[in-house]
Order: sequence, then C-alpha cells, then structure tokens
Amino acid sequence: MAQAILLQPVETLGDRGEIVDVADGYLRNFLVPRKLAQPATTASIAAARQRQEASERAASQQAERAEESAGLLRKTVLTISHQAGSDGRLYGSVTTQEIVDAVRQARGVKLDKRKVQMPEPIRSTGTHSVTVEVSDGIFADVKTIITAE
Repeated sequence: MAQAILLQPVETLGDRGEIVDVADGYLRNFLVPRKLAQPATTASIAAARQRQEASERAASQQAERAEESAGLLRKTVLTISHQAGSDGRLYGSVTTQEIVDAVRQARGVKLDKRKVQMPEPIRSTGTHSVTVEVSDGIFADVKTIITAE
C-alpha cells in the first residue's frame, strides 16, 4: 500500500488535502496521471499540513470579519427615499439592489443582491426589517426606513 495526498476530491477516497492509503498501481496508473493525487513523501505531507492549516486560519479570519460586518449591519438604520403617493404607497417597490447600494453607501460593506432576503416586496413607506446574509450562515437584520421623495 502506498500513501497519497489528494489534490482533488475523489468520491471513493476523500477530500482535497487528505492523506489516504491506496494500492500502488491505483496511485501510479489512475490518480497521478489524472492529477487527482500525488505520492506522499515526508516533505509533501508537511507541505500539505501547512496548506491545510493556512486554509483553516484563512477561513476563521473570514468568519471573524463576517461576524464583525454582521454586528455592524445589525446596528445600521438605512434610509431610502422613493417616490410615493399621498397614501404612503410607493410607485413600484424597493429592490434588493437599492438596499445593497444603501448598505455600501452607509457602511462600506459590499454585499451581493442575491443575499438580501425580503419576506415580501417593500411597497409602502415606513419602517421595515430586511435580512441580509453576510456570509454562509451569518445573517443580519437591517432596519430600513422608506421615506417619500
């Protein structure tokens, strides 16, 4: 049996960066030519562990930044001016792009408009709550005030 470091996820073996035991022929004839794995030497094992630790550190730092951004957005009150009739109903509705632009202008946080979740379109003036997904699994409720122009 030979040890191999997976360069790509392999369905029957494991994920990228894992060290697995495989048959010599399988490694030499299938995994290496397809660039799915490389033979595991002491130097390559150390390098793979370093890469894995670096990626874990980067992921934790990204999660920290996302949590900070979410905390900042929870304290944010957006004010969006929109054309409205005398009864407070908007001509059209507030779009997710308008909310993303208001967040970028107010706090400098860049968001994807597909990550803004509104239970229903905002079609009236007043105070509304909008949920924004800052990162995977990290949400922030942003208080949004819609005013008539």
